[in-house]
Amino acid sequence: MEPTVIDNEAPQDALPDEAAAVAYVICSMSDIPSQRARGFELMQVAEDGSEQPFKIVVVRWGRQVFGYINRCPHDQVQLDWERNQFLDPNGIRLMCGKHGALFELGTGVCLEGPCKGKSLIPVALTVLDNDICVTGVTLAEEADDDEEEITSCSDEGGGV
Repeated sequence: MEPTVIDNEAPQDALPDEAAAVAYVICSMSDIPSQRARGFELMQVAEDGSEQPFKIVVVRWGRQVFGYINRCPHDQVQLDWERNQFLDPNGIRLMCGKHGALFELGTGVCLEGPCKGKSLIPVALTVLDNDICVTGVTLAEEADDDEEEITSCSDEGGGV
């Protein structure tokens, strides 16, 4: 995972800190088929400098990508009931594997289930040179031998 400095055209007050101007490549657009979702287990650097797990789900819909923390607001469990199984049987909503809560892909709002009206926590993503990048956070740098973990999003899965 290699950080890339991005040139944001947002006003300075919209950028809370340096993390907003750094984009971390997590995979290529071609690694996630359209209308599929993929999970990533990253490490985030906390304010105190410690490293904390940063589990996210990335949904690709055509040229659009949406990112959320991989945690249901109802019971704080991961959404995927099996590795990279995030979508409902119709492939049009994110679904919590534990209670069946259904979330709108573009907003993360729960439409049905025990957390109806609550939302998934969004993760800022951008696409640079056909790479999907996480922004707005500081991720831990990984040794080169671990780099394969971040870019291994070419596994099949994500929908039913």
